[in-house]
Amino acid sequence: MPQSDTVNRRIVLAARPQGVPTPQHFHLDEAAVPEPDDGQVLLRTLYLSLDPYMRQLMNEIGPTYAPSVAIGAAMPGGAVSRVAKSRNPRFQAGDVVLGNAGWQDYALSNGDDLVALGDLAQPSLALGGLGMPAFTAYVGLGDIGRPQPGETVVVAAATGAVGAVVGQIAKLKGARVVGIAGGAAKCRYAVDELGFDACTDRHDPAFAERLAAACPDGIDVYFENVGGAVFDAVLPLLSIGARVPVCGVIAHYNDDATSTGPNRLPLLTTMMVQKRIRMQGFVILDHYADRYDDFRREMGGWVASGRVKLREDVVDGLENAPAAFAGLLEGRNFGKLVVRVAD
Repeated sequence: MPQSDTVNRRIVLAARPQGVPTPQHFHLDEAAVPEPDDGQVLLRTLYLSLDPYMRQLMNEIGPTYAPSVAIGAAMPGGAVSRVAKSRNPRFQAGDVVLGNAGWQDYALSNGDDLVALGDLAQPSLALGGLGMPAFTAYVGLGDIGRPQPGETVVVAAATGAVGAVVGQIAKLKGARVVGIAGGAAKCRYAVDELGFDACTDRHDPAFAERLAAACPDGIDVYFENVGGAVFDAVLPLLSIGARVPVCGVIAHYNDDATSTGPNRLPLLTTMMVQKRIRMQGFVILDHYADRYDDFRREMGGWVASGRVKLREDVVDGLENAPAAFAGLLEGRNFGKLVVRVAD
C-alpha cells in the first residue's frame, strides 16, 4: 500500500497484549497529513526500525527509561525520514534524517531529536549497524564486558542486530567468539560470514552440551540479550570473574502474570558470589552524550573497511509492521529488521 500525499496512516496500539502480540492488538487508522508550525518540520517516513524493546512499552508499566504507549497512540520507534516541509532553519525540504517518527507515514518534529544523515549511501543502516543496536553492542561489550585477547566471549541472538556486532567487535579485540543462534543457517552465517569461532543452535535438543563443548575453558564474557533457557545453559559455564552485560531478555518480553517457570534467582546469586561474576544492566539512552561520537567514528571505520559486516532483513509496507514485529519477538528475522515504508 503506497504512501499518500494527503493521508497519514498510523499503526496505533489497540489493546495491551497478554503474551505474544497479534493483529488484534494493533489498528491501522488514517488522518490528514499534519502541517508544521513555526520551528517544526514535517517528516515523511522512509524506513522504520522494529526493535524488541517496543514490546515492553506495550505494557502498562511504571516509571522506566521510556513511557508506556497509550491506547490509541501510534507505536513508537526510530525512523529514517525525508523532510517533506520545513519551518525550521536547521533543516531543508529533501533532507534525510534519523529521528523518532514512530509507526506512521508522517510525523512532526521540532528538530531536537533529528540527526542529519547527509549522503549516507544506505540510510537504513542508521537504524542498525550505524545506529542504536550497534551502539548498544559497542557500549555493552566495550565498557562492561571488556574482553581481553584470548578470552571466550559468548553472545546470544548472534545474527541479530546487536549480537552480530558484539561478536565481530569481540573478534577485533582478539577474543574467541562463540555465538548462539536459532537454526543451522544462522549458525553457518555467524561462522562463515561474520568470523565467529563457533556457533550453537539453541533449537538443538543437545544445545547445553554443545555449548559446553564449544567453551572448554569456560565463558569470560556473556553478552545477555535473551534470557530463559539460553541463560540456563550459559550460567554454569561462566568463569571466575566473568562479566555479563545485560541489554535485554527477549525470551521474557511476552511473559504474562500467569507465566510460570524455574526460579533462577537462588542459583544465580550463589554463582555470582562463588565465581565473582559482574552482571550489569544498561540502557543505551544513557550513553549518547559521552560515547556516541567514539562509536560513530570507530564503527564507521570498521564498516567502511569491511572489518564489520552488516545484514538487514527488510519488510515492505507499513501495514506489515505488526506481523514483522511478532516475528522479531519469535526470532524469525535474520539480521536487523526494518520496514521499508517508502523509497
